[in-house]
Amino acid sequence: MKVSFINKVFLLKGMVSEKEQEEIRKEAKRILDNFASALGKTKVKEKRLKRDVGGFREEKGKDEGDKDFRERMFENAPKKEGDCIVAEKKKWQ
Repeated sequence: MKVSFINKVFLLKGMVSEKEQEEIRKEAKRILDNFASALGKTKVKEKRLKRDVGGFREEKGKDEGDKDFRERMFENAPKKEGDCIVAEKKKWQ
């Protein structure tokens, strides 16, 4: 019988005899076997992923935009080219 380091420590201290160790092993094996048997009998529902993705708004057509907002944005923009606002990337770095 192979004796692990922890078992050797217990044996050296006289806490657990080899007979008691064998009883502990048998009890632990019985508990694990019962647990595995119980797990085998359980019915697990298959987890399905949600297909519905929420939180998005419906896209509106171009004509449905707020014209007042657009005018204010263009008035506040420092640089414009036609229908676009010109903005620099990472200017702050």
